Amino acid sequence: MAENAKKISATIITLNEEKNIGSCLESLDFVDEIVVVDSGSSDRTGEICRSNPKVCFHDLPWEGYGRQKNLAASLASHDWILNIDADERVSEPLRASILAADRDLYAGFRMARRNYFGSRWIRWCGWYPDRKLRFYDRSRGHFEERAVHEAVKCRDRIGLLSGDLHHYTYAGISDYMSRMDRYSSLAAEEMLKQGRRPGLPSILFRPPYTFFRMYLLKLGFLEGYTGLLLSLLYTGYTFLKYAKATETIRNAARQD
Repeated sequence: MAENAKKISATIITLNEEKNIGSCLESLDFVDEIVVVDSGSSDRTGEICRSNPKVCFHDLPWEGYGRQKNLAASLASHDWILNIDADERVSEPLRASILAADRDLYAGFRMARRNYFGSRWIRWCGWYPDRKLRFYDRSRGHFEERAVHEAVKCRDRIGLLSGDLHHYTYAGISDYMSRMDRYSSLAAEEMLKQGRRPGLPSILFRPPYTFFRMYLLKLGFLEGYTGLLLSLLYTGYTFLKYAKATETIRNAARQD
């Protein structure tokens, strides 16, 4: 592999991430450049980013999660992209695995993600290992441009890295609730874009199945109170996204 082809560009999209971005950037000190695409932060996110000599900071209009991440990759100087979010950190074992990865053999690599609720690492509820494809060759892969739950798709072989990406998902219940309304709206929008038409059966049966899956099938009960709490919170999220999609369909039908 040519020397320049070994170089890595990290990409991050941000909006008002002053509490997270400093630690995120520190965990990326091994990459060759960091491309940050911000969408109008009103806090110190830009100031913190610009103080890091590796950061190329861009303030651009919001285009949606998948499109914004592809835009960040297009602004990078190198083909190999390590995409992480501002609330994620590259662990030392993952860092070593990224640097040792056989990039001649694979077009991209998945990594395990260690998700936290508050200060607690959640091992059960389906939250671990939560493998994500985040290290990839942009000439052979890109993010799907979805409203939410965007993911990288690569044309060639995918490898698996050792080590965890630490994800500080939610600070607590209030943080979760403050984001649930927006995420459920985006999920409903994506559902309708895909041609899915949920109705009353989805509202009735999918939320309890979410609880059953997280708390029992995915052994959430082993997390004690926190496992019960998360299972109930995600049950509410599932209800909201199907209810919002159904409401949109019904409103459209009334207008016809």
